[in-house]
Amino acid sequence: MNRLSGRVPSRTLLRGLRARLVVGFLVVAAVSALTTALLTYREARNAILQRSQDIAVNDLRAQVNSLAPELTVPPTQADLDNFRVQLERAGKSREWDISVHYRGVPDSDEGGLQRSVVIPADLKASVEKRHVPAFQRINRAGSPWLLIGMPVRQSDGQASALSVYAQLPLSAEESNVEALVTAAQRGALPVLILAVIPALLAARGVLRPVRGLRQAAGRIAEGKLDTRLEVKGADELADLSRTFNDMAARLEESMAELRRLEANSRRFAADVSHELRTPLAAMTAVTDVLDEDADSLDPDTASAVRLISQETGKLARMVEDLMEVSRFDAGAAALHLDEVDVAETIRKTLQARAWQKRVTADLPEDVRAQLDPRRLDVVVANLVGNALHHGGEPVRVVLHAPEPGADRLLIEVRDSGPGIDPEVLPHVFERFYKADSARARSEGSGLGLAIAMENVRLHGGVMRAANSPEGGAVFTVDLPLRQDEPGAPGGTSDVSGADAADGPGRTDGADAADGTEGNRAAGEENDG
Repeated sequence: MNRLSGRVPSRTLLRGLRARLVVGFLVVAAVSALTTALLTYREARNAILQRSQDIAVNDLRAQVNSLAPELTVPPTQADLDNFRVQLERAGKSREWDISVHYRGVPDSDEGGLQRSVVIPADLKASVEKRHVPAFQRINRAGSPWLLIGMPVRQSDGQASALSVYAQLPLSAEESNVEALVTAAQRGALPVLILAVIPALLAARGVLRPVRGLRQAAGRIAEGKLDTRLEVKGADELADLSRTFNDMAARLEESMAELRRLEANSRRFAADVSHELRTPLAAMTAVTDVLDEDADSLDPDTASAVRLISQETGKLARMVEDLMEVSRFDAGAAALHLDEVDVAETIRKTLQARAWQKRVTADLPEDVRAQLDPRRLDVVVANLVGNALHHGGEPVRVVLHAPEPGADRLLIEVRDSGPGIDPEVLPHVFERFYKADSARARSEGSGLGLAIAMENVRLHGGVMRAANSPEGGAVFTVDLPLRQDEPGAPGGTSDVSGADAADGPGRTDGADAADGTEGNRAAGEENDG
């Protein structure tokens, strides 16, 4: 996992907000530059061509108005040819080609437009029928040309039968336009490169408070609830920083209150459990004496005595479980590690509770691990007792020998019961969880599986519950073979050898059903 202060992968950088801001800025800059260039190109091209067109039309009109009065009316073909030559000489600087037409005089080969350019019908109609000047830009062999048609009027302003047509190349103007495009293309790359600088500055201005917000959120996630952001400016990011500071302040107040309430709850449970131990010890001693004399009492009194003895034992076990849980909550539980033979430890757990005939054990030899043997005993006893009480026999305990080089140890406890209800499965390790709300009472404290889970966590392991495909439930304990840091912070545990599976100080082979019940699908509560 990448820490906030660590290196960020290049792939993440490419997908990060900075990259997106820079790319977005460059895209906007590129689109703006392209749009500006296109509009400039269009306007400049139209302006250049319009200017050349207007100048050519005006020059042709001036030449026609200057030479037309000298033309004999009606002219001969020779007169028209001579008139055409004079116009071409007058426009030699423009390199235009002239064609002269007079209605009623057939066109000669010399009088037509050169290079096989045909006068468009609409252009010819505008000049000869509507008697208005007309022009048109055409493309020939990839080169632009301008066609101009101009009617000649008489001195009295009436339209005459004479029409003059001219064509001239626009290659020079097109070259100017191409030069403009080339200049725009050459300038686009430097513009984009220069746009990176304001893009980075803008991204930095936006990302600095965002980065600070990310780091502050990371510190709060680490538990540093006094983290606050420095508020600068009055923009949206400043408002976000103020909102974050308000949130952090309220969160700090809420967490302080929760910690106070939690500490009071832990202290209350520990104090109550501690205060109950002395009277419970006296009650247990009395009920033991009464149990011994129960056979000499009348049946009703004997039944009441046995019930009181049973309930007193359950209460005593619950008090011991509550004290054990309070140690975990207070961080006072610690490991007393030893190099143990795991198979032998599990075998002693089963023998101490006389479970050898009820439990099948698959325990390979020479599996050694650095564990707390007492806590491992608690875990195994709770799981096996839970399987016997809520599952179904036969119950099987399997120790998986680790592969060479492996650093994990697996212990499985399987039963042959109906399995665990899928709706109950996520809650089996919760304290006092009841699979069936109708069951208000049970034989255990409801803490057995929770205590087993805490003992496994204290070793740095995990415990999982699942349903086996072959039927029944399977609990898996995953423990490290070696411990890097023995024990949890907070001191040592003084459980005084009490077995969480059997109750306070009972290791005399009592059935673990007295205190190891767990939450199962049959409607039992988590009363381990």
